[in-house]
Amino acid sequence: MRDTLDVLVVGGGPAGISASIQAARLGLRTGLVEKNGALGGTTTVAGVSLPGLFHAWGHQIISGFGWELVRQAVEVGGGDLPDFTRWDLPHYRLQVRVNAAIYAALADQAVIDAGVDLLLHTMIAAVEWTGSDWRVVLCSKEGLHEVRALRLVDSTGDADVVAHAGLKRLSTAEKQPGTIMVRLGGYDPSTLHGIDLDALDGAYQRAIETGELHAADFQSAERPLRKFLGHRGENAIHVTGIHGGTSVDRTEAELAGRKALLRIYRFLKRQPGLEDLFVESWATETGVRETFTIEGVRTITVDDYRSGREWSDAVSYSFYPIDVHRSDGDGIDIRRLDYGVIPSIPRSAMLPQGAPGSLIVAGRSVAGDQEANSAYRVQASCMAMGQAAGALAALSVQQDTPIEDVPITSLHTQLRRFGAIIPGDVDVEPLSAAQANAVPLPR
Repeated sequence: MRDTLDVLVVGGGPAGISASIQAARLGLRTGLVEKNGALGGTTTVAGVSLPGLFHAWGHQIISGFGWELVRQAVEVGGGDLPDFTRWDLPHYRLQVRVNAAIYAALADQAVIDAGVDLLLHTMIAAVEWTGSDWRVVLCSKEGLHEVRALRLVDSTGDADVVAHAGLKRLSTAEKQPGTIMVRLGGYDPSTLHGIDLDALDGAYQRAIETGELHAADFQSAERPLRKFLGHRGENAIHVTGIHGGTSVDRTEAELAGRKALLRIYRFLKRQPGLEDLFVESWATETGVRETFTIEGVRTITVDDYRSGREWSDAVSYSFYPIDVHRSDGDGIDIRRLDYGVIPSIPRSAMLPQGAPGSLIVAGRSVAGDQEANSAYRVQASCMAMGQAAGALAALSVQQDTPIEDVPITSLHTQLRRFGAIIPGDVDVEPLSAAQANAVPLPR
C-alpha cells in the first residue's frame, strides 16, 4: 500500500467495498484495509450470504457497485434472482442468495480492477488528524506501518476509526443477540421424515431443565427445534449476552457462538432419526448485529425511518422492516413498513459530531436509535451508504472542501453516473381499493 493516499477506507465489508471502488473510479488514490483474509464481512466471513433488500414495492431502490457485485455473483454461481415484483411476499422471500466463496473472489477482482490498494490481514492501531491530513498507523503481520490520507471512510461496522480519533461512540444497554451461521445435513429438512417431533420436543424440554441446552440458544422458546431443523439450522441460533465491539468482546462472542453450536449439535446427534446429522458448513465468525453507533450530526430515529422522512441531505435509500432480535434471545420484533414508504439515509447521520470535515462513516454504525439501526444495518443498505461515502470523500478532495460542504447535487450527479439510485428517483404507484384490501397489514 502506498504511504500517501487521497482516500483510505477502513473495513472491507459491504460498505467498504463500494466506498473504495467509488473513490478509485473517481480517480482518487484509494486504499482499503481489512482485518480478515477475505472481503465481504457479514456476507462472507460471518456467513450471512443473503444481501438484501435491493427492491421496495416492486421497484429497485439500491443499485450501483454493490448490486452489480451481487448480480454477478448470482450469475457466476448459477443461481436465480427472486421475483422482485412480488413485493407482497415476506421480506425474506426477496433476499438474494449468493455463494460466499464466489462473492469474495469477485469482490477481490472488482476492487483490484478499480485500482484500489488492498491490504488484508490488517487493522488500525492509531489515528491522528494533523490539521492537513490523517496520520494512520496500520498493524500488519510485519509490524506497525504509517500511512497518510486526506480523507478517511470508517466502514468497520464498529466505528473503530471514530474511536481511535477520540470521538464519541454510543451503545445500547440491551444489545441484540448475535448469530453463528451453520448449515446442517444428514436428514430431510423438508419433511423431517423419521423424526418423532413430539418426542423431540420432550427431549428438548428435559435438556433445558438439566442445562444441557439453553432456551436462549434459539430464536424462539416455543418448540424451536422444529423451525431449527426445517431451516437446517441456518440463521437460527441466538448468541445472547455478547457485545462484540472490542477484541475482548469479540473473543467472548466467538467462544459463546461455537459453544452454543457444539451443545446443539451434540444434543441433536443423539436424537432418533438424526443419527446421521453433520455440519455441512459454518461461519468462522459469529455475526454481531450491533456494537456501537456514532454520535452523528443527526440521528435517524425509528419514526424517521418508518415515515420515510425526506431528508434534505439524503444520499441513499434503505429498505428493510424493523428487525430487533430480543436481547433475551426469545423471538424477533419485526414490523413491516407501510406501503409506499422507502426510508433514506442522510449524510448528516454519517458525520461524527466534532470530527474534522475529512472523516465519514458508512454502514451499520451511522447514527441511529436501536430500532432504526436494526433495519438500515443490512447489507444492501450498507452498500448504498458505502458508495455515497466513497463519492463524498473523493469529491471533498477534488473540490478542496469539507465533506459536509460537498453540494448534494454534485454528489447525486456522480452517484447516478456510476449507476446508483438516489432518494427521489423512485415513485411508488398508489394502490387500487382491491389491492389495498389485499396488502398485508404492517406490524
